[in-house]
Amino acid sequence: MDAEVDLVIVGAGPTGLFAAYYAGFRGFGVAVVDSLPELGGQITAMYPEKAILDVAGFPSVKGRDLVSGLVEQAATASPSYFLDRTAQTLKTSEGGLTLGLDDGSRITAKAMIITAGIGKFSPRPLPAGDGWLGRGMEFFVPSFEPYVDKDVVVVGGGDSAFDWALHLEPLASSVTLVHRRDAFRAHQRSVDAVRATSVQIITRAQVTQVHGDGMVSGVEITVDGEPPVERPAQAIVAALGFVADLGPLQSWGLETDKRHVVVDSSMRTNLERVFAAGDITEYPGKVRLIAVGFGEAATAVNNAAVAIDPSAHVFPGHSSEGG
Repeated sequence: MDAEVDLVIVGAGPTGLFAAYYAGFRGFGVAVVDSLPELGGQITAMYPEKAILDVAGFPSVKGRDLVSGLVEQAATASPSYFLDRTAQTLKTSEGGLTLGLDDGSRITAKAMIITAGIGKFSPRPLPAGDGWLGRGMEFFVPSFEPYVDKDVVVVGGGDSAFDWALHLEPLASSVTLVHRRDAFRAHQRSVDAVRATSVQIITRAQVTQVHGDGMVSGVEITVDGEPPVERPAQAIVAALGFVADLGPLQSWGLETDKRHVVVDSSMRTNLERVFAAGDITEYPGKVRLIAVGFGEAATAVNNAAVAIDPSAHVFPGHSSEGG
């Protein structure tokens, strides 16, 4: 199915959904493309039950609830969704652009905003090997139910590792967090919260072996300079982060730093009529937070407005102002 719209958005995560709403606020017809079959991007796919703590107005909000609100808000723009389809080709011209999808359909638009997270993900390998994936070892936790009354080992030192350890601790028989360094990448608030629970944190260590007969039943943990220690485990969460892969976007001629798309303060890329917002962008002082992505989405839409309609103003006025 082909479509012709004012603005096409590539990526249906939080930033893309807010961009869709804001495009509707500006009066533009919008289409949203995502390679995942559901709206919400990484949140829906990886951590719908996780509490998100860095969105303005929400001291704490579950991922799925945040996505639900964003979808409801975006619905006011009546966007056309192209889900479970990957943006493959891009042709730009003086008057617009054409986006080709992997199912053969095409979307013609006057401008584009790329909000596709950091592209396709490849999980970093667990030192003990990934042959146990799906047999007690997982890379993310979309549901907490499978971990009830189990001995869980979480591997990693970032926000996801600490968030999952904190959420699983009340449900699991035991939770052990293993990290290869003494220092953590997670927010100090999260580290302090986990330290206040029964979670055992083991640093300068790695999971060097996984044991079991078809399913995980235990692990070997090796601390630097010490002999290995055996520990029971029926579940392993390898929260080791991901290697960014921009996929087909790399063939479009976008300026990148290999992992992200370079933009200016207007969220413009080096390609005419192509903007970007959210985790995929890079510029001096960039901070990768959902809250920042929302602001970048509004900036991108407002600057794309001039490309869509040369008579439009970058700043349309506040949404709270009367007509």
